[in-house]
Amino acid sequence: QVQLRESGPGLVKPSQTLSLTCTVSCAPSGGTSSNYVMGWFRQAPGKEREFVAAISRTGGGTYYADSVKGRFTISRDNAKNPVHLQIDSLKPEDTAVYYCAARFGPWASYVTVATQNAWNAWGQGTQVTVSS
Repeated sequence: QVQLRESGPGLVKPSQTLSLTCTVSCAPSGGTSSNYVMGWFRQAPGKEREFVAAISRTGGGTYYADSVKGRFTISRDNAKNPVHLQIDSLKPEDTAVYYCAARFGPWASYVTVATQNAWNAWGQGTQVTVSS
């Protein structure tokens, strides 16, 4: 069973940089995040949950939603397990609950990876509020 847990600072000011962390635990195998394609989604107030970014098992491949390209960076350190999402130049419209997700299947096309049904495990989400 794969369990994901997101963490982050919660409240940040516009223009600041934020880093979110997703920790993966796998019981009873004891595996790590390196077993999975990892991704981030977000859900803003009153909106549907949307794809943000994804990273392949090796870290050699990444996808970003057009709306976040240039400001968001997804990364992973398979030796240490966590997967990170860095957000630069934060904007009030980045306010949302951010979810970490794991995909058991192979690295695939953007269209596939950006679809919520392509993901097999989800975290509970962490609130990010961007406000001065």
